[in-house]
Amino acid sequence: MKLKNSYFYTLRESPKDEESASGILLTRAGFIKKTSAGDYMFLPLGFKVKSNIENIVREEMNNIDCQELCMPCLLPEDVYVASGRRANFGSSMFSLKDRSGKPMVLGPTHEELFAIAGGMKIKSYKDLPFSLYQIQTKFRDEARPRFGLIRVKEFVMKDAYTFDTDLQGLDVAYEKMFKAYHRIFDRLHVNYKVVRADTGVMGGLLSEEFQAISPIGEDTLVLCDKCHFSSNIEVAKHVCLDEDDEEEKQLQLVETPEVKTIDEVCQYLHLPTEKSVKALMMNIDGKLVIIFIRGNRELNESKVLKLLNGKELNFANDELIATSNAVAGFTGPIGLNATIVIDEEVLKMHNFVVGANKKNYHYINVNPKDFRYDYVGDIVNVQENDKCPNCGGNLYFQKGIEVGNTFKLGTKYSQAMNLYYQDKGGKLQPVYMGSYGIGIGRIMAAIAEQSHDDKGLIWPINVAPYKVCIVVINANDQQQLSLADKIYETLNAAGIEPLMDDRQERPGVKFKDMELIGIPMRITVGRDAVNDQVEFILRTDENKEIITSEQAIEKVINLCKEN
Repeated sequence: MKLKNSYFYTLRESPKDEESASGILLTRAGFIKKTSAGDYMFLPLGFKVKSNIENIVREEMNNIDCQELCMPCLLPEDVYVASGRRANFGSSMFSLKDRSGKPMVLGPTHEELFAIAGGMKIKSYKDLPFSLYQIQTKFRDEARPRFGLIRVKEFVMKDAYTFDTDLQGLDVAYEKMFKAYHRIFDRLHVNYKVVRADTGVMGGLLSEEFQAISPIGEDTLVLCDKCHFSSNIEVAKHVCLDEDDEEEKQLQLVETPEVKTIDEVCQYLHLPTEKSVKALMMNIDGKLVIIFIRGNRELNESKVLKLLNGKELNFANDELIATSNAVAGFTGPIGLNATIVIDEEVLKMHNFVVGANKKNYHYINVNPKDFRYDYVGDIVNVQENDKCPNCGGNLYFQKGIEVGNTFKLGTKYSQAMNLYYQDKGGKLQPVYMGSYGIGIGRIMAAIAEQSHDDKGLIWPINVAPYKVCIVVINANDQQQLSLADKIYETLNAAGIEPLMDDRQERPGVKFKDMELIGIPMRITVGRDAVNDQVEFILRTDENKEIITSEQAIEKVINLCKEN
């Protein structure tokens, strides 16, 4: 593409409504333009990067014989009702009605539709296995869109689905897809970790996430300093320390006037927070549940919901709290008339402090024998330097952007959507499904987050909108234009589409623009064109080479082949 008569612009100032490096740089470089919160245009340069990412994904899906199709975005609401997921999505699903009044939605994900498509083929065990995928737009009404393309309301996803007769077949299909995902993210030059994750609204038997490492990531990744353990904090198991060997003391009621928080109570009683147990009064599916964890721990909501088989968790309001004898700021498990959930770590503690369900009073020297409870389990977040559940090493955290996920769905959707096959004995059996997603826009943003400097974006060669730019120093100089045209045409003939900056702009402006948009290689055609000499430089290098045009062309071709 030649810039002189093309749609191309850059911004010198950072946009005020973008807070992430990727959002700022992609906007400044003219790749994307926000139309509203969580909604973006992909402009020509951005569309090319998006297409390059899609092509790599498509190649790897096709290489494992996964067939591409395309599902509609506008769907009848009743397919999500049939699968039992309509309530789970709640207000995050865009809803509307057609002119006849039929409830419709914009698809947030397509498991139900793929189950329907699978049913068109599947009658017998002989029809399995197979896999399908699409690269399609999804819609979710995010409460807080942020960080450019990382959390949006409309996004493009590659979602694939495998169909098998049994769990063993699903395991084979899952491993095949899992390896393809590794190849995809390796080819995209993403720095990533694979972690165990919560199955969430997707449900199923197993979920793993491909997380691009980034300080602005919304997910906390839990890693071990000794082994390959990796997990999302949502499902990371907390390994309790050995039971406290302190001799049990006599339970005692003490006055604690106007001290309510754990820090205030412990400071008043001259105790470390590790010797306290705090109460969290929660509304779980409309019922009051009071949860007790060690004072310096954080509640893990996903673990609690799994333990109680719950769907929604919020803080309880005063009306709900009033159904018990709990006293805000002074709630404890002793004599409490409510559903009590306790973290398993508390059972190993001795002589700790809890609220007394009486204003301005706490109990000290409390032990597990002093109270009852209804549920016990691992319900807290791990902390850095906790012990690894695999090897006993120390855990540490990194932040990640989820760019891909894989699910072993099992028979959840096939049973809900009546997807069965006839086995060898003539008996109907549910199909085993797997689901595998990749966020195209998120990958684009993740690469931008990981690969940029103070000059602008730095794209990998196989992702960049153009592999090489040809900068003409003086667009009025016919010799410079002729040599630039020769290089341009030769590279085009070799299957490498270059970007040629033939604008009537100062050289400094052209160089800054090419650095901002992140083109991997630059060939500068200037006054030495008369001697067939050009300047060659990599975006990631400070060293310039003065070489012939043929040598420059050869360098570009070889580097493209290598990448």
